[in-house]
Amino acid sequence: MSTFLIEPGAKLANRYRLDTVVSETGGATRWKATDETLARPVAVWTFAEGFPRTSEVVRAARATSRIPDARVTQVFDADDTTPVPYVVEEWVIGSSLAELLAQGPMEPERAAGLVAEAAEAIAAAHAGGLHHLCLTPGKLMWSSGGAVKVTGIGVDAALLGNNVPQPAAVDAQGLGNLLYAALTGYWPGGPQSGLPGAPQGPMGPYPPGQLRQGVGEPLASITTRAALPQLVGQMVPGPAITSPADFCAAMAEVPRLIPLPVSPAESAPPEPGTSRRTGEFDATNNQRRTSRTASAPARASARPAASRMDQRAATSREGSLSTKRVLVGAMAVVLFVAVVVGAWSFGSMMNSGTDGEADPSVSATEDTPEESDLNVLDITGSDGFDPLGDNSEHGQNAPLAHDGDPGTAWNTEGYNDPMGTEKSGVGLILDLGASQEVHEVDLTLPQQDYGVQIRVGDSDSVSDDASLDANLPSAWEGQVSGEQTITLDEAATGQFVLIWFTDLPSDDGRFRGTINEVEVRGT
Repeated sequence: MSTFLIEPGAKLANRYRLDTVVSETGGATRWKATDETLARPVAVWTFAEGFPRTSEVVRAARATSRIPDARVTQVFDADDTTPVPYVVEEWVIGSSLAELLAQGPMEPERAAGLVAEAAEAIAAAHAGGLHHLCLTPGKLMWSSGGAVKVTGIGVDAALLGNNVPQPAAVDAQGLGNLLYAALTGYWPGGPQSGLPGAPQGPMGPYPPGQLRQGVGEPLASITTRAALPQLVGQMVPGPAITSPADFCAAMAEVPRLIPLPVSPAESAPPEPGTSRRTGEFDATNNQRRTSRTASAPARASARPAASRMDQRAATSREGSLSTKRVLVGAMAVVLFVAVVVGAWSFGSMMNSGTDGEADPSVSATEDTPEESDLNVLDITGSDGFDPLGDNSEHGQNAPLAHDGDPGTAWNTEGYNDPMGTEKSGVGLILDLGASQEVHEVDLTLPQQDYGVQIRVGDSDSVSDDASLDANLPSAWEGQVSGEQTITLDEAATGQFVLIWFTDLPSDDGRFRGTINEVEVRGT
């Protein structure tokens, strides 16, 4: 079957409904789709009949799923044995770098933070033998869950054929280009993803320090050494950066902030003489930059300074309003206390002849533990859990179950039975770092029926059912579906919390467990 005959609404593996075409690449089509089993959006690649690299893309996708870095887009499924081969990936909801730059360049510290996170993900991929080779502003995402995501690792390179003599250098330059764009709002290789091409000088694109003041060293130097290696030795000292690992090492000492999306107040305006719509560059400004008088960047830097003054003024106004709110609140508290004291005094006089028994409602309130007394316990580590040790249970994806994003998930391996025949169960084990008193567990699972036990103990040394019961005794057992708060029968103490599946639902002919999110509360 040819990909180009597939219409929106078609379903793959009786599960993935193809909704809309996102892009096409020489016989490979990327769709926005819906995983109807888990009711979530996914990205699906399909391949036309005769596409020459289908098997390579599927193998690369499977290898990508084993990269132990949450910033790498998760691969859920890949199969080249069906009539329509496919790859199913995480659909990242958020803003691309291109969209973040719609208001203009980012503050240098935020640009450094965003691209450094991407560099660490790319370096992890290279350590596993995978490359990207197509880094553009559309491939770097800031997800709605507050995380950096790099899309296309492994798959994009396989789509191109991987025939690149120096893939490390290609990805290092790609990271340099992303940093150049984040700092200047221009793409050094010409117009890309809605960004204008960088202004050109005698030796190619101008270094970022000549396009925008305030970039500073060593950030400007790192950007030039990675994105513009032809300028190394001519305009910047030091060797060219030729691998993602070298890029990460260079960025290690650069001040950076968490990569929050920019707002208009944080964004620098376009350069005078430059059209953000067309990327055209005024020849007069070009001559001034060539002579390094930098008069245009000096004028451009005045507006961010003004915005900082506006921010300080807004902060002052907010402080004044906050003071007024505090005074009004304090007066309300005083009036409330006066009313309570008066009511209590009046009640005491009215009840002076009684037997003096305390108000049972007060006693009950004092004796009943409040939910607010429970704290969310830190999860310092997690792993797939199989006492027999014959499956990893996708342990590299375990952090996705407690990353604060219900759109990501950890899955067990697929089994031929719902548990009880091949083994007694499988699960996810959470390390709390030290022994804690556990009261509640919040679970977010797909809307399917799971048999679940919550086990708590101080040792995860388990090799059979007997040691499982001894080292991680069961504190709760029951059926769970969807989002549920589990209150343990009695508070249990231990360093390890095991979410133990004793009954798995069917998932396209196999039985598999999934946890979208878990939170542990206790004291």
